[in-house]
This record gives sequence, structure tokens and C-alpha cells, in this order.
Amino acid sequence: MVHLHAHSYFSFLDGASAPEELVDIASQLGISAMALTDRDTVAGLVPFHRAAERVGIRPISGSEITMEDGTVLTVLAENAKGYAELCTLLTKAHLSHPRGEPRTLYQDLVKHREGLIVLSGDRRGRIPTLLLQKQNQKAREMAEWLRDGLGKDRFFLEIQDSFTPGSQHLTGRLCELADTLDIGVTATHDIHYASPDQFPIYDVLTCIRNQTGLESPHPERPLNGKAYLLSPEEMTLRFKRRPDALHRAMEIAERCQVSLDLSLPRHPAFPHGPGDTPMAILRRLTEEGAIRRYGSLTPEIRRRLEHELAIIETLGYADYFLVVWDVVQYARKKGIRYAGRGSAADSAVAYCLGITDVDAAGRGLLFERFISLERGEKPDIDVDFDARRRDEVAAYVYNRYGEDHVAAVCTYQTFQIRSAIREVGRVMGFPPPLLDRLAKRIPYMVRAGELGAALERFPELRDAGIEQKQVWQLFHLVSALVDIPRHIGTHLGGLVISRDPLTTVTSLQRSAKGVIITPFDKRAVEDVGLMKLDLLSLRTLSAVEDTVQLLHRDGKPIDPEDIPLDDPDTFAAIGEGRTIGVFQLESPAQRALQVRLKPDHLEDLVASVALIRPGPIKGNMVEPFLERRRGNAEFHYIHPALKPILDKTYGVILFQEQVIEIVTAVAGFTPGEADRLRRVMSHHRSLREMEEIGELFLEKSMARGVSRETAEQIYNYIKGYASYGFCEAHAAAFAATAYRTAYLARHYPAAYYAGLLNQFPMGYYPIHVLCSEAHRRGVEILPPDVNNSETGCRLEKGNIRLGLNLIKGLPREEVARIIEDRERHGPFASPEEFCLRIHPSRTLLENLILTGAFDRLYPNRRQLLWYLNDLLQLSGVDIHWTQILPPPGDSGDFTLKERLFHEYRLIQVGLSGHLMELFRPVLRTRRFLPVVDLESFEGKEVWTAGILVRPHRPPTPSGKTVVFFSLEDETGIVDAVMFEKEYRRSGGDLFRPDAIALGVHGTVERRRGHLQLVVDRVRALT
Repeated sequence: MVHLHAHSYFSFLDGASAPEELVDIASQLGISAMALTDRDTVAGLVPFHRAAERVGIRPISGSEITMEDGTVLTVLAENAKGYAELCTLLTKAHLSHPRGEPRTLYQDLVKHREGLIVLSGDRRGRIPTLLLQKQNQKAREMAEWLRDGLGKDRFFLEIQDSFTPGSQHLTGRLCELADTLDIGVTATHDIHYASPDQFPIYDVLTCIRNQTGLESPHPERPLNGKAYLLSPEEMTLRFKRRPDALHRAMEIAERCQVSLDLSLPRHPAFPHGPGDTPMAILRRLTEEGAIRRYGSLTPEIRRRLEHELAIIETLGYADYFLVVWDVVQYARKKGIRYAGRGSAADSAVAYCLGITDVDAAGRGLLFERFISLERGEKPDIDVDFDARRRDEVAAYVYNRYGEDHVAAVCTYQTFQIRSAIREVGRVMGFPPPLLDRLAKRIPYMVRAGELGAALERFPELRDAGIEQKQVWQLFHLVSALVDIPRHIGTHLGGLVISRDPLTTVTSLQRSAKGVIITPFDKRAVEDVGLMKLDLLSLRTLSAVEDTVQLLHRDGKPIDPEDIPLDDPDTFAAIGEGRTIGVFQLESPAQRALQVRLKPDHLEDLVASVALIRPGPIKGNMVEPFLERRRGNAEFHYIHPALKPILDKTYGVILFQEQVIEIVTAVAGFTPGEADRLRRVMSHHRSLREMEEIGELFLEKSMARGVSRETAEQIYNYIKGYASYGFCEAHAAAFAATAYRTAYLARHYPAAYYAGLLNQFPMGYYPIHVLCSEAHRRGVEILPPDVNNSETGCRLEKGNIRLGLNLIKGLPREEVARIIEDRERHGPFASPEEFCLRIHPSRTLLENLILTGAFDRLYPNRRQLLWYLNDLLQLSGVDIHWTQILPPPGDSGDFTLKERLFHEYRLIQVGLSGHLMELFRPVLRTRRFLPVVDLESFEGKEVWTAGILVRPHRPPTPSGKTVVFFSLEDETGIVDAVMFEKEYRRSGGDLFRPDAIALGVHGTVERRRGHLQLVVDRVRALT
């Protein structure tokens, strides 16, 4: 028995099951072949083929395509040619019509019919629709046209028994038509979920798709729960009157070959001249780069490069490396700042090609962590670019290699708990504001199966405003929807580049941003043999570039590449925890770590990047590392081979490369075996895989003379840490950028923090915290000014003048018009002249007034706002000068509270003062200490208050909930921690969306040099 018409959840809101789930159920039912026919997409075909190969079912590639008249046809690929034609049809359908409304022309279907088998579709098909409307002649004409256009052997009428009104009648009419026109009839079942119990989920998805409620009827909602995967017995029973239709379905399935071959390489092709080869070019460029990097090549370097090149040549990856080299060369020529990272930094060839600045050979990094002959996995090179110019680099790739050969990788935007609560709650009839309040209070670390327990665990959920019974119903449906794809998105930076046109293996469509994307995600593109290149946007690089440009304009040229990597002042600042705004080192956990670590060389920062991650924290790796680093804890090696590998991390397995080195040195693992062990451990594979690789390690270790006891100790040690290990190459790449940003923050704070503000939103902290940090470093923050501000922040006498782009609600084109007019005609003499020259919109003028941009011209903001309408009317007056404003008075202006309200609302920082200044008189009478005074009360219980900054609940070794946050007032910032017991009792205000300022009670502690507040009570001030 076969199924030729099935939808997975890649039909996006029109299917409830994963392709793998459909295949598994089909296998259990004894189905021999199955087609996946998702609506207007091939997105699910790769996991579908993977699963089918695993269980021995023949996979048939297909799609239910929407035609130009809005009806549907079921299209199956008979072979690889047919699959390519299907991809071409879908690409035309998507790219020739508005996004989200793909339509296939009938003439295109006939044109691309080779290798395709077309079925007439379900009730939404053109022929069934006409028959249901009793337009029998038109149905006959359409059937004849499709039969003649496609060929009698390529078109079949599709009959179904869906237990819906009129289905038996429709089947009869289709069979009559088939007999009359000599068209074959085939039996299908319109499958939308794997098993009957998934019907409620499909119904909810249908309601979401059609924006209707569960209590409301809708023609698209299923009338029954029969759209599950039927067994052979059920299919035989349903079509007992037309066994020939079942037989023909088998014949069609027999004709359909496996059309999507997952074993073929589809690597990019690097252009080269006659007589040359990609490998020869790669060797030549590597040699030139090695001389440039190292000066002279030692035998060790030559051996390392030859080892890598041999692997690259064997696997056929030369073209890929050259393509990446070509891309970074373009960026370098155009002055686009970039930095290679990820496991590609384990490659000395990548270093010599200028793809990364991490010296893999010098650091002793293992190439096999990146590419291995035994693993044969496709390389995946990540390169960060200045965020503002990343699209420029991507455009070069499209132009260089051809739009038919380049596409962005997609991501599947899946239902997550918060989004599912909003959407499921809406179809259940709950008010949107109530759902929004509930969704925002769900902690990010809560998993779908933990929603019920979360009601008891997290105090902010208890007063959500929904009855307990209704919450349980909502959470039950939400849990079922989590991780189901809702729609397609675009990968942040992934591009695929193919040798042959992409439509031979994938369809293409347009993303919301207009980018051409494949419907395959990063795993699927690799599975079909394509190679992904990640061109990523990193705002930190943009901030560094801004810093360089600002310093150049200020007469202080600097090249970040020439920054000394051993500057004592920079390391001193890092060791004092003064790293707010510093890449990778600015979180409270990192600042606390740096105070304890007292780094004095770059390797300390490499370790830091790897240490403050969920895995090392849960695995309790931080404390052993710090104690050993300071010499407070002794450690020894149970085998001499461990010493050279673990010395640099004080006996702690911190990096994934160390796992590979250990098993290679102790057990003689091949590179492929070593990486398999790393992957098994780091991805939490099955117990069977863990046991298998463990036995192999013990067996090979003992064969090399290691006792079983020692081998077991080493294996258990590896197993305890390997799942938390970080890629050393990636950490080294990030550490270099972290150090350079710390250097800029220490020596050029005005330029650096101006650069950060120009790239906002980015990093860990909001604007007011970055401004406060700049102020603590001696930099004044000057307010926006219509005569002195530029689009972005700039330097003004060693201080930062805020840019107009930071003000909310200001259209870019209006800001550009202000700057352009000022450059051409000089400064504005008055608000009236500004309006006469700029013709501002109401929003622009109002927001400029409220943020103080006219204060130098007219210091009374309330009075100026009073004349807003009169000023706007000046926009149409064609005269050089007019005065409508009276002289500004000192009385009647906004109070400090009103000014701050508008400033925080529109520019996220107090320009007239600090928000906590409003509370200070009352706080002083109640003996709330300012942050600056907390240091004097070490070990004592205090009350303090401040603006709440970044409350979060990271994983902990104990598994208990611990809340970390910061409080900022007008005198400074302090980190705070609240443990589970206290948090459950009084911490609900920490995660209220409207919580801005808090009063807290706790004990001042200094933990190895880092001051923090251990909080036991929280009180909202706003």
C-alpha cells in the first residue's frame, strides 16, 4: 500500500506532523512508499528522505501546487529531471507573484512536464471544484486539456473518501469523467497529521491560519478528524468499490524513483583560467599567505599546511576555500572590516588565506575539529562583517557567482512558548493584552513540558489574570505546538553557492526582506550536498570602525590591527571589572569573573570567553579553573600524556580540541574517531552510542599499555567535561576582538562609546547604562542639538554629542534633510527658521523639542511645544524670516520629572538628570543608600534602589532558579543576585514588563574582589 498525498508541518499551518513522524507511522503501518506533497514547497523533503531511507520506505518527492486560478494540483516527481522541473515551477510561482501568494501557470506546468506526474488534487482542485459546482462541461474541458497537455501517462484523476458531505458523490462523478475521457483514476488520502490524536492541534493551526476562533465555524476548518495516515486495511475498506484506483496508486509509486539524491556533492565552482586548477591556485595562495604571515616557513609549518591541503584536496573542497578567500579579499579591498571565527579558525590554511586571524598552527589547534577525512562533513566557515556593509559583501557574491547559483539559507520560525501563548490564546478567545502580559512573564528557560510546574515556580505567573483551569487548557495546546514551524525566515548570514543552477536541487522564493532564499535550512542544505558560507553581521565591528573614523576626524589615527596585545592598562581595567560595553566581557558574570581572574595576557581572555557559558557554569568548571589559576588548588595528571594538553587550562578540559587531543594521545584514536567521540558527548547522543565509543576508548587505550583503571578514569573525566567544552578556535577569535574593544574603551572612551551608541541596539546594556559608563570614564554626554548633532554620535571637545538617529520616531530621510540643509545654508538661528527651511513633520518637531534639541535656541520646552501648531504652519510660508515665538520665560517649563519622562521615553537616557534623582529625597528619608556608598557597608544589610537592568535566570549547577540583575542610580551601578527561596517569596516584580525602578533589601558582599548585593526583598518603585 502507498500514500501519494501527504502534508507535513512544512505546509506551514496546514499540517501538524514532522516528516519524520509521518514516515515512522507509515513504516509501522506497513506502507511501502509515500509522497510528501506540502503546499507550494519542497521544504520538508530532505528530512522526509532521510527518515524514509532509515526505515526502508520509498520516498516520493512532490508538492501540492497552487494554480493561477487559486485551485490546486498534486505534483509528483518521477525522477531527478522531474524534481528539477518541480523546483523550477515552484521558483517561478514564488518569484513571479507577491510574496506569500505563489501561483503556477497552467502553461508553465505543461512546459515543465518532463519527469512529472500530476494528480487532479483534493476538493480544492479545479476539476473537483467544477464538479461540486455542477459545471460538468467545464470540468470535462479542463480534464481533457490537462490530459492532452501533460500526456495520458502523466495525468490522473485523484479520488478520496474524506467522510465529508458530498465526498462519495464527488468520487462517483470523477470516476465517470475518468471512464468517459479514458483517464486513469488513483486513490489518495489527504493526510495532514500522522495520528488521530493530533487532530486538535491541526484544528488550532487551521484557526490560526484563517484568523478565526475555536468557537467559530469556518469553511477551512476540518469537519472531522479523519485526515490522519490511514492503514492499508482502512484504505482497502474505503476504496473497496474501486480497487483499480489503489492498484494504480501502486503503479504510480513504482514509476517514481528516489529523485532527491542526498549523496551527491554540489560544491561551488571557483572561476579559473585554462590550464589552471582550483587546487593549484589554493596551494599557490596558501604558500604566498604563509610567507606573509610567518616570514619564513619552518618544517613544522610546512608539514601542517601540507596535511591540511591534502585533506582539502581529497574531499574536493578547494573551490570552497577559494570562494571564501575571494569574498574576504573583496572586503579587504573595499575597506570592510571583517573577522573569521568558529571552527574554521582551527585551519592554518584559513589563517594563511587571511580568512581568520587565529594562528591555528601556532596555537596547536587541531584541523580535524574543522574538517576530517573520516567524518567527511562539509566545512562551514563563519566570517563576521561590519554590520552596515554585510549586504554589500553578499551582493558581490550574487554578482560574482550568478543569481541562479547563490541563495540565502532559510530558517524555520517555529512556535515558541511566548508566541504560541499569544496565538493559541487568541483563537481560544482571550483578550490580547492579557495574553501579552502572560507571555512576557514566561521565563525563557522554561520548556514546553515544564509549563505546569512554572505556575508554582515563578511568582510573576500567579497573578496573570486567567483562571487556573483555562491556563491549563492553554498550556496543554501550547506545549503541543512548540517547535512546529510557523513560517520561513532568513538565516542571519548563511549563503549557499552551487556549481549547477540551484533549481536542480531546491526551489527558491523571496523572503520578507526581498532576499532570494532556499526553503532548506542549514542542515538540509548540507544534506543535499550544498556548502554554506556564513557572512554574518557583527555590530561590534561596526562600532570599532566608527571609533576609528571618529578618532581620525579628531586627529588621532589608529589601526586596531596595530593595537599592542600586552597593554598593562587595558588588562588592569579588565581585571577591575570595568568592561561595560566591551565585546564578550560586559555581562555581570564576565565582570565578576575578570575581577577574580585578574587577566594579564590574551590566553586568559580566551579562557574567559569559553568559561561563561551555560555548559561550564552548570558543569561547575569555573571554580576549579580559578582556584588552579591562582595557585590555590593543587592538581595532578593521572597520565603523562595529559600534561601538555591541559597545562594551559590548569588541568580543566575547557575546549573541544582538548578532548580530541586527549583521546588521540592516550588511545591512539584516529582524527575521525576522536571527533566522533566529541560529537557523541557534546550532543547528548544515545546511551548506546556513549557505551560504544567508551568501550572503543578503553580497548584502544589498554592496547597502548594504559591500565583499565587509568583508562576508565580518563574516560569518565572526559565524559564529565566534554559536553560543556567550547571550540578553542572560536574563543581565540572572539578574545582578540574582546581585547581590542577593551583597549579602545580604556584609551579612547569618548570615541568608543560614541561608536557603540551609533550601533545601538547591540550588546548587553541599554543606552542609559552605556552613557553612565562613559560618564564614569570622564566623558560628558551632550544632548541632541539641531545645530551640532549629526546623524550619529560624534566627538565634541572630548565629549559625546548624541546623534539625531537615537531619537525615537525620527524618519531617516528627515534627519538626512536636516544635516544636508545645515551643511548648505549654515546653522539655524531659531525654531522658526528651522521650520521654514526643513518643513518638519509633527513627530519630528515634537520629538526634537522634547529631547532638548532646541534648548540652545529656545530653552523653554513646554512653551515651545505650546506653539507647535503655529511652527508647523510655517512650513508652507515662503519667506526668509518670521518670528512667532515670544521670548522664552523661566517659568512654566517642564518639571525635572516631566523632562526625564520624555527623555527616557524618546532617547532612553536622562539628559536633564537621572531618573533616580526624582526618588532620592524620599529614599534618603527612608535610609536607602546610593550605590556609591554600598562599598562602605560590606557585610551589612541595606536598602538601596535603582533602575532595573537585565534581570535574567541562567542555568545553575544545582538546577535551582537564581536571578541575576543590576541596579543603576545616579552614582553608579551594582550587580545583584536573588536566590530561589527569596525570589519565589518576593521577586515577582523583577520580571514585570512595567518594572523600571526597584527598591531592594539585601546584604552587601565582596566575592573575591567583586562587590555585589545578595537580595532578599524587592519593592517596585514604578
